[in-house]
Amino acid sequence: MIEMEKMLLVSIFLLTFGAASAQLPDPVQLMQKSRDLTMANSLKSTMTLTIYEKNGATRVRTISMVSKTYGDIEKRMIKFLEPADVRGTALLIVDNDEDQDEMWIYMPALKRTRRIVTTEKGKSFMSSEFSNADMSSAPLTDYNISHLPVSGQNDQWVIESKCVNDEKADEYGYSRKVTYLDKKTMKIKKIEFYNYEDTLGRTIDILSTQPLSGKEGYIMTEMVARNLVNGRSSRIKYEQLDTSSPITDNTFVVDNLTR
Repeated sequence: MIEMEKMLLVSIFLLTFGAASAQLPDPVQLMQKSRDLTMANSLKSTMTLTIYEKNGATRVRTISMVSKTYGDIEKRMIKFLEPADVRGTALLIVDNDEDQDEMWIYMPALKRTRRIVTTEKGKSFMSSEFSNADMSSAPLTDYNISHLPVSGQNDQWVIESKCVNDEKADEYGYSRKVTYLDKKTMKIKKIEFYNYEDTLGRTIDILSTQPLSGKEGYIMTEMVARNLVNGRSSRIKYEQLDTSSPITDNTFVVDNLTR
């Protein structure tokens, strides 16, 4: 009799848990929606990248960025304006929705352009706590995506994205990430990145956003990346935004990196 009661309780628990899980929306669709909302038709901006050292010292870089969306593809041209030691450095990023992103970098000190290979995506973006991979959106197929148990509580979705294999983990520099989405607006609030030992190594907090003009969506206008291993942090802040000026398609060619 006792065994039957135990089995009945287990069955009730499983049914209840299954029903609760079934009520959650598809996490892959949620992540796709969150990506789509950040894709501006066109954008020109000036940004400030501030790097905070553990000892309190700071370094500031001024950057110009031009981006344009072509269906599910977003192209970005990023150029460093100041200070002198990074002036002229430029990146071209082709952010593909369902395929691997493409990145090229021009280093004026070497006077050459080269493609950033996949093994460099997890490396630091210009000595900051943002990574090269943070500058684009990885294909969702690179991850196993699911809700965490707390997802749906406190008016937010909490989505876990585990790299599908060790090769992808090596490529991105983390084993899994956890994304916090506002349930009402679907805006990204925070991303946590976990190391191979499953310890929290880095976070990105979205501090402010601005609505897109002409379409549903938003621009992340200020964000902070914190490295919990080395104690450093970096902040990106958009100083100027222009979403109305036309941008020619030939802006996004490799030859323009040197101009």
